[in-house]
Formats: sequence, C-alpha cells, structure tokens
Amino acid sequence: MGIEYRGTGFSGWQLQDGARTVQGCVEAAVSRVADHPLRVVCAGRTDARVHAFGQVVHFDTPAQRTPHAWVFGANTHLPHDVSVLWARAVADDFHARFSALRRHYRYVIYNASVRPAVLHSSVAWEFRALDDERMREAAVALRGEHDFSSFRSYACQARSPVRTLYRLDVTRRGRFIMIDAIANAFLHHMVRNLAGVLMEIGMGKQPPPWAQEVLEARDRRLGGVNAPPDGLYLIGVQYPERFDIPYDPRDSMSL
Repeated sequence: MGIEYRGTGFSGWQLQDGARTVQGCVEAAVSRVADHPLRVVCAGRTDARVHAFGQVVHFDTPAQRTPHAWVFGANTHLPHDVSVLWARAVADDFHARFSALRRHYRYVIYNASVRPAVLHSSVAWEFRALDDERMREAAVALRGEHDFSSFRSYACQARSPVRTLYRLDVTRRGRFIMIDAIANAFLHHMVRNLAGVLMEIGMGKQPPPWAQEVLEARDRRLGGVNAPPDGLYLIGVQYPERFDIPYDPRDSMSL
C-alpha cells in the first residue's frame, strides 16, 4: 500500500503504548478490511510531526480483496490525517523496508519575517534571511558515500553510519526553500541534521566549507542544530522495477 499522512497529530509512525501513531491507525483500518488482526511493515519509520506523501507498507493476509476494496475500505476506517493512496498484490519476496533502493525526503522551510498561519506545522519557519546560494555550495560536499556519524542522533541504532547520498539539492521558490535528499537509506534524524547544518550556513553563522568539516569530524556534537520536524516529508520510495511499485516524486508535492 501507498500511504499519505500529516504527521502533526501523531507520535510518529511506530507503535507506542498509549500514543497515537500512524502504524496503529493503519493497522486498525486494514485489519477491519481483512477481517483479522494484522501487522504492517513500512519503508521508513518517521518521527513525531513528520509527514509523508509516499510511505510504502506491506502486510501478509489470506484475505482476498480487490485493490479498490483495500483502498476505499481502509480509508473508511482511517482518520482525516491518513489516507491509503493505492494497493496491490506483490511477490512473496517483496519487503517494504529491505527491498527499497532509494528514499526521497524533502525539507520545506518558510523563510519570512512573520510566522505562517495557514502553513503552521506544515513547514519549518525561519525568520532570519537564508542565502540559498551558500546552502547549495555547502551541499555539494555532502553528496556521495560517507560516514554520516555527525548527522545521526545519539539514539540511532543503525549498525553502520555509512550511507550513500545520491542527491542533496537546495532550491528556492519565493519564500520557500526546499532541501531534497535522496539516499539508499537514512540514519535517525539525518535529514533534519543535514537541514540544520545547511540553515546555519544559510544564515551566515558558518562558511560553506563548514559542512565538509562537520562531515569529516564524524562527531554529532559538531553538527549544529537538529532542524524541527514540521518541515520534513517522506516524498517517495523507489524499488526494483519488477515489483511495479508506484514512484514519481514529481507528482507528490507542488511546493
């Protein structure tokens, strides 16, 4: 299934005792359609207040339903801030997490002197002027395969800090600055920490070469601020073509 959600009202994706989570809502809804309890596995566990346009999940069930029945049946039982976008049967060897080749996140910054009202909790607000040219210059050094220890949270449980960052782009459209990151996988808080470093450079607090210095230090204490979660979106997940999983980030977000 493809899942879209607004993360503002959730304590993240993963099930937690006594907390409202996206996984909990999705499992409850899909279990109603399947007529039996089930567990779903996602491509990437997003944190509290992080949004998604292209989360992908899989589950196993003996229930026979049409794609239309899975989509509209699940949406009947989902709250307003979660939607199932599509559903399809997949091969037995498909795994939402381990079959993924690339994940695409976008961090959206509203760069204006006055805080937004309509977009509250949908973007990160920065009132200080950001120089997107400086941010673009700094981003170049972070692309490629690196040890991203400086950009992982202290709570990160990944066995290896090495990731391949295929794309890290900074674009401006009026008051909006977007940071697009595509990698084979991400460490815990990695995108938000990348955004924090680039924003420090955009404000003029640090020069563009500082991004590479932080990377090479392999020390989270030098990595600057952890940017707020509100501006972070999981745009899409790419899989091998044989699985025929929808992926087109150009259709995912107009900002």
